[in-house]
Amino acid sequence: MTVFALLPLLILVIALADVITRQDWQVKHLPKLVWVLLIVFLPLVGSILWFAVGREWGGMSVRIVRPSSSSAPAPSASASASRTELELAALEDEIAADRIRRLEAELEAKRRERGE
Repeated sequence: MTVFALLPLLILVIALADVITRQDWQVKHLPKLVWVLLIVFLPLVGSILWFAVGREWGGMSVRIVRPSSSSAPAPSASASASRTELELAALEDEIAADRIRRLEAELEAKRRERGE
């Protein structure tokens, strides 16, 4: 019986820890402080709302923060996605070029073995 009494408290603690440890860009719809207050004052409802709509569920991605001037605007989500796509494309090109170099080296080694 006490397990059911402790379950809302456990959910509250997990939700609060999750809100507090998240970066600002991983929190949706409301500021972090509002989510914390919502979870504290309405523990079960606030926790359920947090896990349902308040947090970013995409994998734990790594965000690279580059120093910039204070007057520069923050990149939009589409610009960030576009930059990521460009970085992925460059990485794929690098991998393909490396594979081509390895295959050419193998071909050259086989030609030397045959005496061509």
